[in-house]
Amino acid sequence: MAEIIQKDGTWVFDGDALRLIPGRDKGVGLLRRELGELLIPLSALASISVAQGRRSGLLRLRLRDGADPLLQATGGRLRDADDPYRLVVEPDRGAVAEYFAHEVRNALLLEGISPEPTDRYLLPGPALPVSASAGDGSASFDGERVRLEWNWKTEDAKAQTGTRTVPLGEILGVEWQPASGLENGHLRFLVRGAPAAGRAKYDPNAVELWGFKKDPLMALVGAAVQARLPHPAGRRPDSPALPAPTEQAPEQPPAADAGHDALLRRLRELGELRRDGVLTEEEFTRAKQAVLGQL
Repeated sequence: MAEIIQKDGTWVFDGDALRLIPGRDKGVGLLRRELGELLIPLSALASISVAQGRRSGLLRLRLRDGADPLLQATGGRLRDADDPYRLVVEPDRGAVAEYFAHEVRNALLLEGISPEPTDRYLLPGPALPVSASAGDGSASFDGERVRLEWNWKTEDAKAQTGTRTVPLGEILGVEWQPASGLENGHLRFLVRGAPAAGRAKYDPNAVELWGFKKDPLMALVGAAVQARLPHPAGRRPDSPALPAPTEQAPEQPPAADAGHDALLRRLRELGELRRDGVLTEEEFTRAKQAVLGQL
């Protein structure tokens, strides 16, 4: 058995699987804490690497493509603090990290584990039921249906559609995109027969995300649904990734103006979020400085 215990977390390898336990350090992201302990079968691993830095090192697992519904749903876009497959290694534990990686690599070789993509999920996905609230709504999944509810910050045209309940059998895919710069993110469910997706702000099958603390938790809902959809490898090579929509998209409000006007509009939005109590003064100041830096 090999084990490495750090402030960032504890990893244990028993020859058959790795047990990943998030630490209590302030740098551990909310998503990792919510995921809790993970058991990764050796068969799901493609490789393990160690990087040594001046202040700290890094252990990183690379899973086989298609093995994990969380990675499938998020497309590798999780921020570092929320990535459960990386472990920050303290400077005096570099040799322990090297030994740990050596043991895992040896096991991969001895067991003849292929690093090639898998045709089925080898991890179960988040436990059910799962729910999250962020951005302009909340999403929950009980294993049979997705429920989307809107809050007072939702765009009027979208809020008027009311609470959405979508059976799993009607869902074709999941999109999770984090907010980046001036671009908001989203958790979107691609629903059979729905119009072609427009901006998440107006899409009744999507929750818009603004880049705040609880946004990553939406990835848990997306991953739980992804785990229960047909595996992507099951699609025929000559078929599209998803069936084409059957209706034309309704006319959407014009996209946000680029450049200076977009930055000013973002500042107004931040001010409204602070006024309404969504942002603390500290969060508002950091976000405002990031926007002003682009003017």
